[in-house]
Amino acid sequence: MTENSTQAMKITNNFKCPRCGTIGTYDGLPGEPRMVTCASCGLNGRVTIAKGTISTNSTNGNAIEIAHLKKAFGDFTAVDDVSFSVKKGEIFGLLGPNGAGKSTIIRMLCTLSTPTGGSATVAGYDIKKQDNKVREHIGLVSEKMIMYDELTARENLKLFGKLYNLPDHNLNKRIDELLNLVRMEKWADQRIKTFSTGMKQRINVIRALVNQPEILFLDEPTLGLDPQSTAEIRELIRRINVENGTTIILTTHIMGEADMLCKRIGIIDHGKIVALDTSANLKKLVSGTDNSAFQIEVSNLEPRMMSSLQSLGFVKSLVQEDPTHLIIRTNGNDAFDKIIDNLRTNDAKVMMMKNLEPSLEDVFLHLTGREAREKVSENPVSSGPRHGPGRRRRVARVR
Repeated sequence: MTENSTQAMKITNNFKCPRCGTIGTYDGLPGEPRMVTCASCGLNGRVTIAKGTISTNSTNGNAIEIAHLKKAFGDFTAVDDVSFSVKKGEIFGLLGPNGAGKSTIIRMLCTLSTPTGGSATVAGYDIKKQDNKVREHIGLVSEKMIMYDELTARENLKLFGKLYNLPDHNLNKRIDELLNLVRMEKWADQRIKTFSTGMKQRINVIRALVNQPEILFLDEPTLGLDPQSTAEIRELIRRINVENGTTIILTTHIMGEADMLCKRIGIIDHGKIVALDTSANLKKLVSGTDNSAFQIEVSNLEPRMMSSLQSLGFVKSLVQEDPTHLIIRTNGNDAFDKIIDNLRTNDAKVMMMKNLEPSLEDVFLHLTGREAREKVSENPVSSGPRHGPGRRRRVARVR
């Protein structure tokens, strides 16, 4: 069972049952020995609250805290003095162009890569000093699927569950629950290589849930999926977050996906966080608080009507899309009413008028630019046939 606390006062601490993986709580003081009982399976165990460790139930309410994190590869700095926090139970989006540093941050937080500088805690544990503890509390769905094609879905889940030393009875029960969660029970004993990409990704996501993690990292989970599979994975992400209270860190290149799922979004470019806020507040970076854009359909649109609109002082730009449609960008809170009044004065037949809100994609391009980015993998792997996760191969260095 796990334990953690830093405070001299009596506080609530988490423990994770080694038999069934259920996360429970108990009160105690640093250094105090306690007998605890798992509410799920009834296992009794002795724990001693360690001194000088960080509580996952600290009053700041953060699941992840990052301070001045840095990662350099030789002369290239991939992550440059990044600081932010992720609140418990939120879905946090991390967006950025190719090579911006998103996946490098994820790898450091998952203890797969050692930071060059700075610090971070995940579930209250230091990623450098307490990496084993961090891994007990997280799940990772990486950009590449981590499964063995020749094994069945159930065998894959059992294999990864065994890495957490979960007993067979509890592991089998957990696997059945997860397969039911993604409606894959009838394919449980089919080999992964027979699955569609969407089916594989559903198993790939629940693979990261076998140990009932408090924090789930999703690195582009809908990459390459068809619209139906994408919708299923998004709904699964919502359910995991709402039903289990799981903190989720999501990287994606699909702006609509981040807008739909994430409570807050951090945008990273060239290794630095360039913006971090809610989606609604980020959009104000483009539009401003009193700037608006409208799409208008006028069935009898004439040049004099456009000239009259352009003469209004609050109109910043006017574009005619086709013979009946206009896009007008304005400055001022009462622009909508004034545009309608102007059109009616000029005998315009207004068929439709729609307020166009800036999209998250507009924000992204505004902050990171429109130039396409290319990314070269840090870890080339063999492209030959394999049954499971790819093996690294030696690559001849060009001097």
